[in-house]
Formats: sequence, C-alpha cells, structure tokens
Amino acid sequence: MKVLVTGGAGYIGSVTTRVLLARGHEVEILDDFSTGHREALPPGVPLHEGSLLDAGFVDRVLAAPVDAVLHFAAFSLVGESAVRPLKYYRNNVGGSVNLLDAAARAGVRRFVFSSTAAVYGEPDEMPITEHAPTRPVNPYGHTKLAIEWALADTAAAAGFPAVALRYFNACGATPELGEDHEPETHLIPRLLRSLLDPAAGFAVFGDDYPTPDGTCIRDYVHVADLAEAHALALEADARPGLSVYNLGSETGASVREILAAAAAATGLPVEPRIEPRRPGDPARLVAGNARARRDLGWRPCRSDLPTILRDAWDWHRRHPRGYRG
Repeated sequence: MKVLVTGGAGYIGSVTTRVLLARGHEVEILDDFSTGHREALPPGVPLHEGSLLDAGFVDRVLAAPVDAVLHFAAFSLVGESAVRPLKYYRNNVGGSVNLLDAAARAGVRRFVFSSTAAVYGEPDEMPITEHAPTRPVNPYGHTKLAIEWALADTAAAAGFPAVALRYFNACGATPELGEDHEPETHLIPRLLRSLLDPAAGFAVFGDDYPTPDGTCIRDYVHVADLAEAHALALEADARPGLSVYNLGSETGASVREILAAAAAATGLPVEPRIEPRRPGDPARLVAGNARARRDLGWRPCRSDLPTILRDAWDWHRRHPRGYRG
C-alpha cells in the first residue's frame, strides 16, 4: 500500500516507518519537527514538512492519493497538558480533524491512529480490557479520546476501516532509533540518562503503594512490538468503522523491577532518591491484550524487561545526547 505516516520523525512513527518499508509498503512522511528528529528519517522517503493545523497544506499532501494514513502526530506530555490544555486541544484535536477531513475527501481506504491507555484514566479492574470505561483524568487523555470519537464517526460516514491502538508504556529501542524527548518524562530513558550523567540524579516517586514492593506497576511494551502492531493493523481484514485494541505486555513491572533490570543491563549501580507520590498516579496499570492477539495475530515478542533495557541502554550509550550526538 501507499501509506502516509504523520509524525514519522518521532519515536514510534520512525520505527514503524522502517517496519512498513521492510514489508514492501510505499511510505511518505508528514512532520513539522516540533518534537521529531530529522536524523530519524530513513533515506529516500518523501517528506512533507508542515503542520496538520494548516488545512490547505494537508489537502495538498493528500491530493496525490494514498491508500492509508498512520497518524502519530500529537503532543503527549501529560503534565504540560494540564498547564496548557488549549495547546493540546488545538494541536491534537484540531490537527486530527483537518487530517480526517482531507483523508475522507481524498478517498483514503484505511486509517490507523496512535491512541493511548490514558483514555482509561484510573480503571476499576485489572488487566484493563477494551470494554473498560473511558474516563481520562488529564487533558492529554481527553484529546486522544476526542480524536477516537471523531475517527469513529468519520469512518462510519465515509465507509472506511479505522483502528485505534491504545498503547501502554512504550519503551526500548532499535539499533538505529531510540527515545529522545525534551523534556524527557518517561521512566526508562530518564533512568538511563542519569546513569550516563550521574549529576542529573534520578527520583522514584512513591515507595508506599499497595503493591508487592511499594512502587507503581506499569505495562511496558517494546517500540518494535508497537511498530509491528501498526503494520498488522494496516494489513488486517477489517470492516468499515472503528476497531480498538490495547497494546501491552499483559504482565506489568514495578519501578523497582525496572531499576533491577537496568542495573543488570548496564552493570552500574542504580541508587535513586525517594520522593513523595505524584498526585493522580495509580498503583497499577496493566493491559489486557487478548483482542489484539486474536484479531491481529500480534505478539509482544520483545517486551520482556531484559530485552527492553538492553536495547534502550545500547542506544542511549551510543547516543548520550540523543540524536544530537
């Protein structure tokens, strides 16, 4: 298929682009580089540089027909979304509406959306299945759920299949591509950066949760497994309308287990400082992934902690300043 990847210079989008190319798809990338990296682009892939907020630009990009859109482009800092909610509504929702409008008019035949487990908020049961109520607790989650609603309605009206993939904690790296955000808010890259630069320090927020070791439990899924899921969602048989899938390992790991895995992968001592809990952090968030296994044939083959930490450490050690060096 000919596929437009929005946010293809970002962390998950860049890895997915390479998976699509390896599977024989023809790929074009749309990115404004507000968070993505030119160094993450594969050579020779056509690039459309601009913003989804520019409806005319989006129309021009889709004037040359594509079969499918994979939509990764979004702001994703939970804390910032609480302080600057309109930035997130304007970019995430407004940009997605422009993209959906242009895609429907251009006759796009399939749409895969990068969603998030943040749409669930603080669920009542574990593991979290796609039947769980969607009750996001921050503006970032609100915007992603709003996009899912818009996608569902557009897919039904235009008659094309659409998929929303709700990630849990994306992590890990490939030999070429890794996680480089500024500011960095994710646990594993923050930890590995602190091992490369001990002056940066590293904090664990809360060690008194009702979990076996007192620290939060989260579901970590390797970025290469996420990329594989996008390719499978793109290629799967599907009916018009929206299908939703959780992407997680279905096991969960505590912060202390991550620290131990990092010490084993790096051979370095991990000595965090303990700080109070952050407001709103649930004790446990773990995905149920049976639907993705059944419908897409997806398996999180690389999402064990040793593989995740080894791959992430290899990339960060070779790129101590991220894509800057």
